Amino acid sequence: MHPAAETAVLPASFVPLRLSDRPLAWKLLAVLLGTLFLAASSWIEVPMLPVPMTMQTFAITLVGATYGWRLGTLTVLAWLGQAMVGLPVLAGGAGGPQHFMGPTAGYLAAFPVAALLVGWLAERGWTGRGIAASFGTMLLGNFVILLLGAAWLSGLIGVDAALHAGVLPFLPGAFLKAGLAAALLVAWRRTGRSAVDQ
Repeated sequence: MHPAAETAVLPASFVPLRLSDRPLAWKLLAVLLGTLFLAASSWIEVPMLPVPMTMQTFAITLVGATYGWRLGTLTVLAWLGQAMVGLPVLAGGAGGPQHFMGPTAGYLAAFPVAALLVGWLAERGWTGRGIAASFGTMLLGNFVILLLGAAWLSGLIGVDAALHAGVLPFLPGAFLKAGLAAALLVAWRRTGRSAVDQ
């Protein structure tokens, strides 16, 4: 393959906010705003069958993709820290340490892993290759959350019950949220609003 073609197919990186190049004050502000975005997205509930859909995992993968793996992971951890001390930042306005020990613990633990993975792939150009690769990246982040969450849940209620209660009902939402996040990233790149192009 011609070197120019390789560059076109495999962009080096697409992390729109380029926060790794910003001063510390910018990064701290980004973490604060990111936790607010995560909280607000968690409160949004869309009626769907078989279960309602929140925008929580949409926000987690988007933070990873736009912040990069380091700051994206840190932002998700900061948001979980807010939840741990009792702030109502989780889905349904939940908060408190009990959520980190019960059935939702595996999902919460998976959130920073998903942000890290999506951010790492974004820094290697996966979210800048086009809609298919971007969608696959965001969907992978959603799958990581569902699978790690179900792994914990299976220890409490068994594997079959965990799959039926903690994975299958959330698959339609995972596909929709991955598609929306991918579309936003592609639109961001095409409209030239990315800090990469400034």
